[in-house]
Amino acid sequence: MATPLAAQDQASAEVQMSAAELFGFADRAVASGDLQTAEAAYRALMQDPDVELRSEARFRLARLLADRMDRKRDAAVLLRRILDDKPEAAPVRLELARILAELGDYQSARRELRAAQAGGLPEDVEQRVRFFANALSATKMIGGGLDVALAPTSNMNRATRSDTLGTVIGDFVLSEDAQAQSGIGLALKGQAYARLPASKKVDFLLRANAAADLYRHSQFNDINTSVQVGPQWVWGRDRLAMAATVSWRWFGMDPYSISYGVTSNWQHPLGDRTQLRIDGSALLEDVRPNDMQDGERYMLALGVDHAFSARAGGGFQLHGTRDHAKDSGYSTASGGIGTYFYREMGRTTAVANVSYRHLEGDARLLLYPRRRMDDNLNLSLSGTFRSLTVGTFAPVARVRYERNWSSVEIYDFDRIGVEFGVVAAF
Repeated sequence: MATPLAAQDQASAEVQMSAAELFGFADRAVASGDLQTAEAAYRALMQDPDVELRSEARFRLARLLADRMDRKRDAAVLLRRILDDKPEAAPVRLELARILAELGDYQSARRELRAAQAGGLPEDVEQRVRFFANALSATKMIGGGLDVALAPTSNMNRATRSDTLGTVIGDFVLSEDAQAQSGIGLALKGQAYARLPASKKVDFLLRANAAADLYRHSQFNDINTSVQVGPQWVWGRDRLAMAATVSWRWFGMDPYSISYGVTSNWQHPLGDRTQLRIDGSALLEDVRPNDMQDGERYMLALGVDHAFSARAGGGFQLHGTRDHAKDSGYSTASGGIGTYFYREMGRTTAVANVSYRHLEGDARLLLYPRRRMDDNLNLSLSGTFRSLTVGTFAPVARVRYERNWSSVEIYDFDRIGVEFGVVAAF
């Protein structure tokens, strides 16, 4: 009977261990290299009703996972959980930014730095933030990501709801495939990159992107892929990237277009909480079904991102595009503005987007009675629900509405779409 009683006494002692004693026990386990025991102790402390003790346990475990156990994604989830409870915890946000940078997610890392500075920082922490912002050029060598969502939509093919099409020779009757079709699809997005350092301030980047909307009726499938390769320069807090690019598009599983050219991107901080972005591209486009649409495309965009507080931010983008096709009826000029706003509410992040674009054709296509003029409105609202996190992923729901008013009936459409998927929980 002595052994069971001893075991019972030991279990009782463990249950009665104070939080301070358990922290000490976990720290000693880390020092001795018993990382699994340390993790178990920190996770036990994460159940404490005191939010300060829970947060401290999560923070210590996050650093253990990131620095000693090579589980950076799990660490990022824990740090985000602390910020859900304590959004003004600047050291935690700085640690999250560091881990995001090590994961290769530099856009999110910079967003966390802007949020940290928006909340107001002590001088010593402010210096750390600026030092880290300048050091973001120390980048991950290879990485990528994948987004998957179930995506029902009211208009898979962005087609008109009219059953006839007005032309200069009379009204044509449209087939069902040429009219708006509803359905449930699978939305896929993937990215991958590799980085080759050339010097302390210059890297060469190879990036590949793919996006696909897939449906049961494959004639509505829309698939896009692109590859970019080129140098990136970093000086101070500025970053300039240029790349040669080629992209392919398939519609209905048939080749639709191929384009190739050059792209550029410049990022410049406008203070501690604001960032300026300028993007440009010049492309040659070959449209397989219609040679008269072949031509050049030029794009220029200017955007600003700003952190209003530790839990909210937003931005806007002005953009213009010029398409110069063989047939002037397919040549267009367009310009628009887009805005976004995000807000963290407890363990949910909500993001709202609004964009408007106006487009005009150079000339009237022979078949249609009027020159093309479009006004396009896009609205979307999404929510990421970290309270339902599984592993390093959290569910996300999005609702989208698009309305395109056009003087040419075949381009006049509206669509409502919903997406249910998963994203990284951090």
